[in-house]
Amino acid sequence: MNDNEILSRIQQLVDEEHALLQREAAGQLSDPQQARMRGLQESLDQCWDLLRQRRARRAAGLNPDEAQVRPVETVEHYLQ
Repeated sequence: MNDNEILSRIQQLVDEEHALLQREAAGQLSDPQQARMRGLQESLDQCWDLLRQRRARRAAGLNPDEAQVRPVETVEHYLQ
């Protein structure tokens, strides 16, 4: 996946997340939709992580295509 494809995927996930947030604000979010929201947030974190990896590899003179999606457990437990 190249940077543009990752950014496109991020936009798709954000659009879906916003639709669910609107339903949540209206009190219309079902349990499966709440679970989907958590999954979207995790997928977004993975996409942003992959994009950061690619940019860091490129800045270091390395091949950005060697960056890989990391497990949810890894990207969700970063120390800020």
